[in-house]
Amino acid sequence: MARTPRLAAGRARALGSPTRGTTNPNRLRRIDRWMVGSPEVRAALMAAADPLVVDLGYGATPITTVEMAARLRTVRADVRVLGLEIDPERVAAALPVADPPALEFRRGGFELAGTRPVLLRAFNVLRQYTEEESAASWATMLARLAPGGLLVEGTCDEIGRRCSWVTLDASGPRTFTLSCLPSGIERPSDLAERLPKALIHRNVPGERVHDLLAALDGCWATASSFAPFGPRARWVETIRAFAASGWPVLDNRRRWRLGEVTVDWSAVAP
Repeated sequence: MARTPRLAAGRARALGSPTRGTTNPNRLRRIDRWMVGSPEVRAALMAAADPLVVDLGYGATPITTVEMAARLRTVRADVRVLGLEIDPERVAAALPVADPPALEFRRGGFELAGTRPVLLRAFNVLRQYTEEESAASWATMLARLAPGGLLVEGTCDEIGRRCSWVTLDASGPRTFTLSCLPSGIERPSDLAERLPKALIHRNVPGERVHDLLAALDGCWATASSFAPFGPRARWVETIRAFAASGWPVLDNRRRWRLGEVTVDWSAVAP
């Protein structure tokens, strides 16, 4: 039976457990850039009566929340961003940079402090939970989104050069994205160590995500003739061949040049 994530002590009754708090400037730049460019995210923000965005578990400092707010305001200038942390000391440390109502910080967890955001970013939050607890946390967060809201949940390395995430709506997972600095990998399967909790233990033969990474590695090897043109060119050719082989790639060459690829969730679903 899955263990229910504990309720942290205190009046807020924040649901979840504190993260390690690791954070760095621009660590989540790739995720922010994808959200700004995503037609689904843009449509959700523009259609919202209240464009509230929550950044769950921002860490020891609020820098990535501040950066996300600035980037999302290029989509909609009146976006309100709320950073949530279970650790009250982290909340207190973030308050000097708050700019209510545009940018606020509160104590909260998976219950989202009672708010109903149209967009929720939860990065590097679920790695400490089991796969079953992660699925329960997805359900808890999705139930608290505003109608038409989206959850972007994933994992990245300490400097944000290897990332992956799942985008979900009320019906469940919709897409899966890999993003990297192509010059920083030897092969696409290097990203396996940063798979979301829902997939990281599924990277074994017979599972779809394992097949996907193996297919990407094969296309990367075939694209070795593009190496003289640089790692970015090799990544673009890799994804072109990957899509041509029948994988449900949802984005285009413009996104591939950024070191990304997004596929339908069905391609990796356990």
